[in-house]
Amino acid sequence: MTKDLTSGSPFKVIMLFMLPLMLGNLFQQFYSLADTIIVGRFVGVSALAAVGATGSVNYLILGFVIGICNGFAIPIAQAFGARDMVLMRRRVANAAWLCVGWGVVLTVSTVALTRPIMQLMQTPSDIIENSCTYIGWIFAGIPFVFLYNMVAAIMRALGDSKTPLYFLVLTSVLNVGLDLYFIISFDMGVLGAALATNLSQAISGVASLVYMLRRFTMLKMQPGESRPDAALCRQLSAMGLPMGLQCTITAVGSVMIQSAVNQLGSTAVAAVTAAGKTQNLMSVPLESTGTAMATFAGQNLGASRLDRVRRGVRCALGICVVYSVAAFVGLRFFDVTIFGLFLDTRTEVEIVAMAQQYMFANSLFFIPLGALVVWRYVIQGLGYSGLAMMAGVAEMVGRTLVAVTMVPLLGFTGARLSNPCAWTLACVFLYPAYRWTMRTLQNRMHARRLAALHKLGLADPAETPAPVSGEAAAPAATPAPATVHVRPAADPAGHRPKAC
Repeated sequence: MTKDLTSGSPFKVIMLFMLPLMLGNLFQQFYSLADTIIVGRFVGVSALAAVGATGSVNYLILGFVIGICNGFAIPIAQAFGARDMVLMRRRVANAAWLCVGWGVVLTVSTVALTRPIMQLMQTPSDIIENSCTYIGWIFAGIPFVFLYNMVAAIMRALGDSKTPLYFLVLTSVLNVGLDLYFIISFDMGVLGAALATNLSQAISGVASLVYMLRRFTMLKMQPGESRPDAALCRQLSAMGLPMGLQCTITAVGSVMIQSAVNQLGSTAVAAVTAAGKTQNLMSVPLESTGTAMATFAGQNLGASRLDRVRRGVRCALGICVVYSVAAFVGLRFFDVTIFGLFLDTRTEVEIVAMAQQYMFANSLFFIPLGALVVWRYVIQGLGYSGLAMMAGVAEMVGRTLVAVTMVPLLGFTGARLSNPCAWTLACVFLYPAYRWTMRTLQNRMHARRLAALHKLGLADPAETPAPVSGEAAAPAATPAPATVHVRPAADPAGHRPKAC
């Protein structure tokens, strides 16, 4: 079922659209956590460290896949908001062609380069074999990741955030069951965890595709609409590639931090793994709010409702602030309980203490993280993926500086500062970028209205009030947004990985 986000109370429609996204992202987290939890509890701390050592490179590649799919969906949401169904179907078809091409390229290249990548990251010798086995098979399942995430992104672009949730529930249950079956019954270790992930992802992708084709009749292709179109592929790539690269660029900093932590030994790797998984779980509501805002902004831009976008941003920031405070307080009481999902907290006292230190430093900065995801996703939804990508560059710079300077100097204490540094630098860039984007789009819409009125002879442009003032020069190398079809005003996101 589609949902129109261009009318009604912004707070209400954002909450109603975001809650299924949040539940879906929670299940996606449990889906990805299942490997870590079951491996850590049933195979051992060494296997837990082996899986954890692949986390950043997993995010590097699979984050690109998820980001590019979400980027392809934004022009689809804009066409849906403008009620241009022909253009919407053509964009869906060309997004599918692009996913097929990228799926082949990424699968072949990543599987071939698995061991060189893990060696380059200085993975400890006692865990590198298990690390290569796990991540190599995960990379082999990239086509299934493309399939599910593209279908889910299309459904969200049409306002349906509930159906992807149902398929994630199915996937999570399958993944846990297959993990237990392969690891406990067949003693397959990390290989069993990877195979369980691939099989459950494949089942979910195929099932969701069949459902979408049968349920969403508006997506039924008419003659000629499914043909590859170079112009549309360029438009979709202009939106999707920056979002995918944003995840990749952000992950480069994570890879640098992971490499620095690897040099501290497998105990530090296990601590960062437990704390990092906990942080991913606790930040799901923030990421879900951001994902909802991408669709909200895209649809309202298509409906020429920038005033409504501004109101939505204020509501989303309020949601993030309230949740961040609650999460910080909750973690002071339940952090060890959550760590207990991954390891035996009674025997691994040193790892638990290090994970607590890491988690405390990160949770202090949940409010900047919330602001970051809201501004970034709104900018993406408005068509300026290049600006959002630059925020990823800021995160990468922050983490790289910590990895190069603070970790060698301060050890594990330095590693705790990586995410706070990255989030703060990204916010410093994103807030003025968001303001500039809104002013630029407002002035463009104003100019179009003046031109239309002048053409009809209904108004003299010279007598019309001046456009919004204060428009700044665009940041260097910022591309224009993808084609947006504007109609007159009428009175919807968390890897993983995970999404970025």
